[in-house]
Amino acid sequence: MTQVQKKSLLRCLIDKVVIHRVARDTVRTRIIWKGGDTTNVDLPIPVGSLAELTNAQELETQVVSLSQQSIDDQVIAQQLTAQGYRSPLCKTLLPSTVKTIRLKHHIFQNRSQSHPREISGYLTVPQVAQSLELSPHWIYDRIHNGTIAISKDESTGLYLFPNLPDTLLQFQKLKAGELQNLRF
Repeated sequence: MTQVQKKSLLRCLIDKVVIHRVARDTVRTRIIWKGGDTTNVDLPIPVGSLAELTNAQELETQVVSLSQQSIDDQVIAQQLTAQGYRSPLCKTLLPSTVKTIRLKHHIFQNRSQSHPREISGYLTVPQVAQSLELSPHWIYDRIHNGTIAISKDESTGLYLFPNLPDTLLQFQKLKAGELQNLRF
């Protein structure tokens, strides 16, 4: 059958469809068939935030409990999707939703999520920025436009500056406009 024929057949079988919102994230669809029988189906609908999900508190409790057992976000998402939980805009629970809840409760999978990396003998961009009361963005912007010439460290993937008093002094001069470029 073609799509047109399928739609035509359904129109012959269905008397009417009634949709009623039973919760912020659910609509109940009631199909009334020509013979008088009815079919009720609850369908999830997208919402704007986790708080608008009917079972948001339960979901949060489950994610926290599983995260504290050091279970991966992807695995948690799959397990909880199987139990009927979902993300606000999807029919499944996304790993990113699990991560959001986990980080909200300060449950970190690796140290760098809560603490900037410390590498002996070097300063990272966040460490330089904090020392000089600058925004890390200010430093990254000057690296990208060539004002600060530095390459990323291959093993860490970070911009590493020598941990010397002269390094911070050079940054202060750049900030004050006394230097035009820095080279590391």
